Amino acid sequence: MNRTYELLTKATAAAVTSGTATLEAGLFGVPQVVCYKSTRLSYEIGKRLVKVRFISLVNLIMDREVVTELIQVTFTPKRLLAEMKAILSGSRRQQMESDYQELHQKLGDAGASANAAKSILSQFESS
Repeated sequence: MNRTYELLTKATAAAVTSGTATLEAGLFGVPQVVCYKSTRLSYEIGKRLVKVRFISLVNLIMDREVVTELIQVTFTPKRLLAEMKAILSGSRRQQMESDYQELHQKLGDAGASANAAKSILSQFESS
C-alpha cells in the first residue's frame, strides 16, 4: 500500500527524486533537496532535448530556485549532507517554508493540478 502522504505529514525534511514527488513534498510543506542522477549518456541526450532551467516542479512553477537541485556531478553524499543540514535549521528552512506558502497561493486549492500545468506551459510559450 502506498503511504506517501502519511509519510509526508510526518517528515521533517526529504531527499526527493524529480517528478511529482517534489511538488507533493512542497505542498505538504516538507523542506527538500531534489536528487537526480542517470547514466551519462541519458543525461547528455536529455540535456540537449529538453531546455528547462529546473527539473523540480516546485522550481518550475515558481520560476526560481526554491529547492536545491543536485543533478549528476553535483549529487554527491557530501553535498547532500550539507544541503540537508541547511534545510533542517535556520534561515534556509524558514525561506523554503515561506516559498511554499507562495506556491500554495500560486496553485490555489481547487484545480491545483491544472494550475500547475498552466504555470509550467506558460514558461515554454514565453521562451
